Amino acid sequence: MNFEQVLQPAIDLAENGFPLSERGASYIAESKKILKYPTTVKIYLPNGRAPKAGDILKNPDLARTLKKLVEAEKASSPRGRHDALKSARDRFYRGDIAHDLAAFSEANGGLFRYEDFAAYTAKVETPVSTNYRGYQVYKNPSASQGPTELIALNILEGYDLKALGHNSPEFLHASVEAVKLAMGDREKYLGDMDFVKIPYDGLLSKDYARERRKLIDPAKASLELRPGIPAANTAILDRPVHEVLDGNASHNGDTSYIAVVDKEHNMVSFEPSLHELFGTGVVMGDTGILFNCRGDYYSLVRGEANALEPGKRPRSTLQSTLVMKDGEPYAILGSPGGDDQVMRTMQTLINMVDFGMNIQQAIEAPRWSSRSFPASPFPHTMYPGDMSVESRIPEATRQALIAKGHKLRVTPPWSLGSNGGIVIDAATGVLSAGADPRVDAYAWAW
Repeated sequence: MNFEQVLQPAIDLAENGFPLSERGASYIAESKKILKYPTTVKIYLPNGRAPKAGDILKNPDLARTLKKLVEAEKASSPRGRHDALKSARDRFYRGDIAHDLAAFSEANGGLFRYEDFAAYTAKVETPVSTNYRGYQVYKNPSASQGPTELIALNILEGYDLKALGHNSPEFLHASVEAVKLAMGDREKYLGDMDFVKIPYDGLLSKDYARERRKLIDPAKASLELRPGIPAANTAILDRPVHEVLDGNASHNGDTSYIAVVDKEHNMVSFEPSLHELFGTGVVMGDTGILFNCRGDYYSLVRGEANALEPGKRPRSTLQSTLVMKDGEPYAILGSPGGDDQVMRTMQTLINMVDFGMNIQQAIEAPRWSSRSFPASPFPHTMYPGDMSVESRIPEATRQALIAKGHKLRVTPPWSLGSNGGIVIDAATGVLSAGADPRVDAYAWAW
């Protein structure tokens, strides 16, 4: 497909609009930040009031911006597909659109300049992986929290989770404690690989997981942040890690998840995101584009793996899971949810691998979460011992977790998740898609 074909549905939605769901309308009505910026109010409150469910939301400015990209592609199409796509890309990052974004930023006290857009490139990086009970699990290696799940899976592989029993106190305790240890390593070691060396050989080794597993007390919840020592590199080991126990580092999120598998079993898994609801809240001039606010993920402690530096990518919570079995594609999994993403995809995978659930059952099963580590958003608040479970977890199990020292919060029965995924049956070639009933999620086949 050419770029015009790919963009056409988006242009149609922006130009002609779509009816808002109850949830979509409530997002606009409850957001205060968008009221600060006239360019944002113009699009989301066009009549000076918040729209209601069923009202048509349009963004004609965004439609015009997207049409400019199509114009650039068409003008260069005689030179071939590659040049045509590059022209569309360059008009956004190096052409009039970039100049418009930069001019609006400078005129309104922002820090973006034309040179920032012109210098941008997407990075293609080799993933890191670990083998979990015969399944090879892959994650993006750089500027992402994704590998945290691999570290946790290695720790949990040493337990007979099926024997412990699904969502038993012992199973839940081991799971959350493994995540705490993995998140300690996230804080100390994971960042932008262009700026920090990440000792993956050590972090993802089974020997390292064996040593880390010994730190889990089966009778007691940890209240500490405990990064490990996976390598003898002094420069890495000397990196600072800090804990913030005040503030309220929480956010609503504004992330989606999309999983696609085609007839040749090519798999695409990604999380388009503004990070927080409406991102910065700023629509940039008349482009129709909202900027995200992911810069608040940086640490402001010099020397930390995720510390702010010029040109450095913040460590994102966004992370997809690709799973291979016997060298063939097996599954893609993902979810919105900030720091909780690795816990959501890990639980889905364990439900399938250890407990034999299909993808839909694995998504629907009762879930747990934790904030017992520094939050990714500023001010990076840590809530030691925090654990939450859906109320579908039995009361006896909850009391057993409290007895182990977990500071337990009980959430509504269908509240901890927003998962999706596709599994490929290697024997039959049949695809099975799962979508989370907790949110507006859908599985489509065509």
